[in-house]
Amino acid sequence: MNFTYTEEQQMLADTVARFVQAEYGFEARRRRLEASGRAAPGYSPTLWLQLADLGLFALNVPEAYGGIGAGPVETMIVMEGLGRGLVLEPFVTTGVIAPRLIAAQGTVAQKDRYLASIAAGQLRLALAVLEPASRFDLDQIATTAQRTANGWLLAGTKSVVLHGDSADCLIVTARTAATPTTSAGITLLLVDARAAGVTTRGFPTIDGQRAAEVRFDGVRVDEDAVIGEVNRGLPLVEWAVDQGLAALAAEAVGAMDRLTELTCEHLATRQQFGQPIGSFQALQHRAADMRIAVEQARALALMAAARVDSTDAVECRRAASAAKAMAGRSGRFVGEQATQLHGGMGMTDEMACGHYFKRLTAIDMTWGDSEHHVERYGELL
Repeated sequence: MNFTYTEEQQMLADTVARFVQAEYGFEARRRRLEASGRAAPGYSPTLWLQLADLGLFALNVPEAYGGIGAGPVETMIVMEGLGRGLVLEPFVTTGVIAPRLIAAQGTVAQKDRYLASIAAGQLRLALAVLEPASRFDLDQIATTAQRTANGWLLAGTKSVVLHGDSADCLIVTARTAATPTTSAGITLLLVDARAAGVTTRGFPTIDGQRAAEVRFDGVRVDEDAVIGEVNRGLPLVEWAVDQGLAALAAEAVGAMDRLTELTCEHLATRQQFGQPIGSFQALQHRAADMRIAVEQARALALMAAARVDSTDAVECRRAASAAKAMAGRSGRFVGEQATQLHGGMGMTDEMACGHYFKRLTAIDMTWGDSEHHVERYGELL
């Protein structure tokens, strides 16, 4: 297989790299975190608009709606670049999941309403699909939507909604039929995050980003807010999450790659017994193992990017789970090795090492950790 970027893909990679180099040096990122006080929105609105000006939010929007109409490979390139810089702006939901979901399954009115605004960076979306008792199971839904004369009445609670406290719109799963333990009867809704009855409680996450608990108390939702078909939303949300998993796997590769580079630089410059510690063979072996782990994760991220658009739903889910599981396992290994090879300094806030390890840990826990996806992969076999 030919893994060489096309000219356009290389230009995209270079664009993201220049943005990260200009705006996301480690010290600049750390100062931005300290200045924000880890309060909402948890990222820079100015940098958000810069990402929009670079065309990154238009990446997965069809050309007919002012977008670029790119695919999963281009998304992988962008996510790997953002991962290298530990970019705080919440790109995955707004830049990947929402436009791909709405473009594929939304009505004409929904496409007209949302896609151009997403491409311009004027609209922020969050995915509200997990609940307090569901852990990572997307079909364990207690939130209900009861039909009314003009639409739906939404009630329930969603947990760990990434950047939910700064979102303009929420993509919500709700049970519209059957019992809370069945996979049928789930519907996907677009809900105004500022509608009456929506209560959001935001909190910081370990990686410097934010999440929220969102409660719906009799929220009125219009009939035209349904994505896809009523009672048949579970396959749609599974597909949408798989798009996000492939993107997160690529982001993890970028973070691991940069963390390995920083660790090798440390081994080459840190002096012990009158010579660089990188001259000791045992430490060289550990650095080599880190690089192998990165390349293993990269291989499966590439496979996910190649298959996540497959018309075979099982193939798509297997590729996404494999990439996410390997990203979690490799991320943990690379983070542990980097922290140990940096010595006590690796644990301090002043060193980039710990920040990368925290982000890799958060990625592992997003929409299913490595153990969950190994289990899901086995079930799909």
